[in-house]
Amino acid sequence: MTMKIDQNNKSSKDNCPCMDYCPLGSALRVVSGKWKIPILCALYQDGTTRYNELKRKIRGITNTMLASSLKELEEDGLIHRKQYMEVPVRVEYTLTGLCNDLMPILNQLAHWGVHIHTLESSKGDIDE
Repeated sequence: MTMKIDQNNKSSKDNCPCMDYCPLGSALRVVSGKWKIPILCALYQDGTTRYNELKRKIRGITNTMLASSLKELEEDGLIHRKQYMEVPVRVEYTLTGLCNDLMPILNQLAHWGVHIHTLESSKGDIDE
């Protein structure tokens, strides 16, 4: 992402690419929410997973939030839902190629989060 520079060599808010469309905002919207990243991480760790396995793995998530988050992730193309015509119905979830492209980015973001946590912890030690 680049920002255009005006004639006075100053950044111009009018030319900022995020004023009309922000690609970072679009990316963050897809993974925002309390439960989406834990769901993606569980699927990344375990591969193809059934609904109840996800429910057991992700502590504290309600059926409503799991179903809603899975639906949104599927609509956004990050997971694939496969339903088997069995009795009882069996449903499995898998990461898509699009999400596999995203996982290294989330991994880097997690490393950055560890760094930020370390800085915040050491700042607390200094303040005391």
